Amino acid sequence: MLKIIYYSLLLLFVLLLSNCKTASKVEPKDAQEAFNEGLRLFNKREYSEALSFFDMIKLQFPGSAIADKAQYYTAEINFARKEYMIASFNYNRVRQLYPGSEFSKIALYKAGMSQYLMSPSFHNDQEYTLKAIKTLQDYQFYYPEKEDSLYKETDIMIEECRNKLAEKEFYIAELYKKLESPRSAIIYYETVLKNYDDTKFYEQAFLGKIEMLYLMQIYEEANNTELIYKSFFPNGKYFKEIEEIKTKYLK
Repeated sequence: MLKIIYYSLLLLFVLLLSNCKTASKVEPKDAQEAFNEGLRLFNKREYSEALSFFDMIKLQFPGSAIADKAQYYTAEINFARKEYMIASFNYNRVRQLYPGSEFSKIALYKAGMSQYLMSPSFHNDQEYTLKAIKTLQDYQFYYPEKEDSLYKETDIMIEECRNKLAEKEFYIAELYKKLESPRSAIIYYETVLKNYDDTKFYEQAFLGKIEMLYLMQIYEEANNTELIYKSFFPNGKYFKEIEEIKTKYLK
């Protein structure tokens, strides 16, 4: 009885395997047929199978009119799988190998988005944050239509990335402030003031620098920094705090 069940299950497995092979066996005649099948599988989210057809095009038909499409959808598969590092590479390959492709614009945008999605919290190394900014700024350089929806999206991503970089510098400044190391704190406040005037940490960095200068009794520079702050922020939100700092350190 057990042997009958065993052989019955084995036969069923062989039949299922045979049917799967028959169903998935597609031998395209040309690049277009290969792409059509790859795209069909891609839309069904059968990414591994789709990738085999896109790879076929790149290997067997590298000079075809749709080789750029195969490269782009290879990157799209990486992106869908959240393989952002490989996706960024493959999006960039679209532009490198097929500079005249209709996919060049979207590929550059999505290369930047892939790097943006790899950008970690401000506490960590910001390599991919910097790469994302560079790629997204390249997009804005090559496609400067500011009313374009993708351009607006790049603006948002760049702003978020730059705020993250500024937050890292500001956080270090505040850390040195707590450690009672005002000279080191000033270095990082000044980095924010010099490089990140378009971020939400810019105004607050003035307050931090002014306080550290008063703490170190460097009154002339503190006063000059206050004047600069007031010229940039005539309705600044830290006027009261600055007066309190002056009262505290000029007793």
